Amino acid sequence: MHGAQSVHFEPVLAPVSGWVRVPGSKSITNRALICAAMAHGRSHLTGVLESEDTEVMVQAWQSLGLNLEWNRVACELSIDGCSGQPPIRRADLHIANSGTSIRFLTAALAATHGEYSLDGVPRMRERPIGDLLDGLRSWGADVRSINETRGDCPPVLLKAAGLRGGPASVRGEVSSQFLSGMLMAAPYCASDVELTVDGELVSKPYVAMTLEVMRSFGVNSQAHGYQRFQIPAPQTYQGIEYAIEPDASAASYFLAAAAITGGTVRVLGLSKQSLQGDVGFALVLEQMGCTVQWGKDYIEVSGQAERGVDIDMNAISDTVQTLSVVALFAKGPTIIRGVAHNRHKETDRIGDLATELRRLGADVDEQPDGLIIHPRSLRGCDLTTYRDHRMAMSLALAGLKVPGVRILDPGCTGKTYPKFFEDLGSLLGQSPQYA
Repeated sequence: MHGAQSVHFEPVLAPVSGWVRVPGSKSITNRALICAAMAHGRSHLTGVLESEDTEVMVQAWQSLGLNLEWNRVACELSIDGCSGQPPIRRADLHIANSGTSIRFLTAALAATHGEYSLDGVPRMRERPIGDLLDGLRSWGADVRSINETRGDCPPVLLKAAGLRGGPASVRGEVSSQFLSGMLMAAPYCASDVELTVDGELVSKPYVAMTLEVMRSFGVNSQAHGYQRFQIPAPQTYQGIEYAIEPDASAASYFLAAAAITGGTVRVLGLSKQSLQGDVGFALVLEQMGCTVQWGKDYIEVSGQAERGVDIDMNAISDTVQTLSVVALFAKGPTIIRGVAHNRHKETDRIGDLATELRRLGADVDEQPDGLIIHPRSLRGCDLTTYRDHRMAMSLALAGLKVPGVRILDPGCTGKTYPKFFEDLGSLLGQSPQYA
């Protein structure tokens, strides 16, 4: 795939049937890497995702002087924690386009002592971080954006001298990652933390995930709904053995393949008890007419997604693009709401998604916080991915039924799932056609 301009599959003639185990969760991998790096002692992580987003996180900690051993074949990583203070106290960190990495690292490093800059690709300089910087400054951090045109976006300059703790607030409506970053840094504050969310918090399941990963590494917290959080400080994470679940967002594409073709697909390693809210995507497919079977160690979707739905996807916003493609093959409109924050992701995942769905022939009404998709007769075309991994993976599913669908810049899936097209091809019984 390296250097490929496009990829396509031949439409499938029969319902897709089979099973898949997707790589480890990006969200859990990057949270575990923060906690393990800041911990006292050695941690051993299994199920580690190998992707651009996790690569930049690992490289950042290596640049800061930490000792890591990454067995990529076995998906295992061992790391000697720094007990809250990296050996190298001056570094320029390049974070590519990984929102989790730049937000989590900015918060964690604010609790240390040193001078650090954090930057990324041009799109990163358009992705908001100002609310996080405001929150950290309320704990005494000397941190600011040095972006001359967009003062609430990276690059970030941090002159770290520890965090005092105490009360702080952070806005919740743009990204839950601001809150998650502050929560993971909170144990290293000088005094107990009380963190309050201003406004409505988006993507709540990701905050629950953050607190659960923190608990695994030995730090407890008290959550009062999703509005107020108390964390005793100072504390230190403890090195542990930690198993990372498969990525539920990545699983959505394979479950959708069953829903689009009327087949049966089982994703291994996930269940109703998963830390990841995105397993809830299966429930959306159920509303559309699919049958869902929940096992102890799998989720299985069978049958066609026959009818459109009206659904608030705030809690599972990373699966909006997947659902949008499923909606193209259902009867009646699908209304997706509650995801205004998707405009601030790797690309504008509302406006740009609407453009590509229309290119396929769909009738799409763009809303401030979502989309209304009216299925129409579809046509093959070249689809733009906007360097967004989720755009590429979801739009590829249209090609299961529509001849002539080509996905441009397939290499962008390297951000979270480098072998996606190969794994999809294995399920379909055909090889991806690169050009």
